[in-house]
Amino acid sequence: MKMNKATSVEEFKLVSSFESLRKTLLQERYSDRLEKPLAFWALPSDRRLPLAFLGRTIGNLLDTPFPELNATPGIGQKKISSLIKLLVRATRDEPPAVPFGESENESRRAAKAEREELPAGFDPMCVSEALWVQWRDTARRMDLGYEKLGRLAPTLQELPTVIWHTTLGAYVERTLDEIRNLKTHGEKRIRVVLEVFCVVHQMLVDAGSQDHLAARLAPKFIVPIENWIRRWMDAPGVPSAEEVASQLTGPLMDQLAIDAGETVIQLAKGRLGLDGPPQSVRTQSRRMGVTRARVYQLLDECSKVMGVRWPEGQAQLRALGEKFRAESGDGNFDAKLFDATVELFFPRKYDSLAESDGECEEDVPAAELAEV
Repeated sequence: MKMNKATSVEEFKLVSSFESLRKTLLQERYSDRLEKPLAFWALPSDRRLPLAFLGRTIGNLLDTPFPELNATPGIGQKKISSLIKLLVRATRDEPPAVPFGESENESRRAAKAEREELPAGFDPMCVSEALWVQWRDTARRMDLGYEKLGRLAPTLQELPTVIWHTTLGAYVERTLDEIRNLKTHGEKRIRVVLEVFCVVHQMLVDAGSQDHLAARLAPKFIVPIENWIRRWMDAPGVPSAEEVASQLTGPLMDQLAIDAGETVIQLAKGRLGLDGPPQSVRTQSRRMGVTRARVYQLLDECSKVMGVRWPEGQAQLRALGEKFRAESGDGNFDAKLFDATVELFFPRKYDSLAESDGECEEDVPAAELAEV
C-alpha cells in the first residue's frame, strides 16, 4: 500500500528529530542522563505519554534503531512525538517545569483550583522527577532534613495538621513517584509538600558557602521579633504597652491570620483585648453559644501554630519577661498585654488559660470536656 505523502513527511521529521537528539545526547556533557529513565522528564500533566518507553533509560532508547522503536506495540505517531518531546527536555540544563506563574496551562489550573479549592499559584502537575531532584538536593546540601514542613510552609491552613511536624528528611530520600504513591498522600497533601521544597530551593539555590557563616531558614515574622527581644535584653529599662503591641502582639496576630481560621483570630483578639476590654473564656463561650471547652480548644490553636512556627519563642519571651520585671521595681512596666500575649501563644501548660480566668480544667463540666 502506498504511504500517504503527509504521513511520510511527518515520519521523516520524527526520524530527523530523533537522530539529531541522539547525536546531541551522546555527547560527553550529557553522559549523566543516559542512565536515567525517560520518565525522569515526564510531567503528570503530560498527555499521550509513550508508556512502553518510560521505564527504559535514555541510553537504551538511543541505542535502539528508530524503526524498531516505531514498531513497538502500542506506539503510534503521537506517542513517538511524545518521545521526541521528552528527549528534548533531557537536552536542557533546566528541568521541565514552571510550577509558579503564568503558563499555557494557567486557565486549566485556575479552573481546577476553583473546583477543588486549591490555590492556583503553585501547580504540582508541572513538577517532574528532574525538578524534584534539584529541590531535594538543595535541601540535602543545606542540611535541612531536620526542618519541619509546618515551620516552612507558606500557610498552615493548607497543610494538614498531622504533618505539621513532619521533617523534610522524610521526603528527601524518596523519588517523586514514591511520594505520589504514599498512603494518605492525596493531591492536596502532595501539593503543599512540593511547594515547601520549591520555596526552599528558590531561596537557597544560589546561596554560596562561607566557612564562617551559615544560612538559617525561619518564618519571616520571627526575625524582627527576635531582633526586638535582643535589643531589650541588652538595653536598660522596659517598653511601653504601645511598643509591646506593635513589636510583639501585632506581628504574632498577623501570622495567626495567615495560619488559622477567622474564628480563632477573633477569639484571640478578644482574649488580648485588642478590640475592647479583654474577654474571659466564659464570656466568649456565651457569646458564641458553645462550651468553654470548645473555646479552649480553639484558642489552643494559637500555641500549636507557634509550637511549629517559632518553638524557640517561649524561652526567649519568658527570659525577656523576667528581665522586664527585674527592672520595673517602681511599677513603670504595664505587663498586662505582654503577659497575656505570652500566655496565649506560649502557655506553660494546656490549662493556663483557665487559670488566668480563675478556673481550672477540673472546673469545666465533664459534659463540656467530652465535646472537645
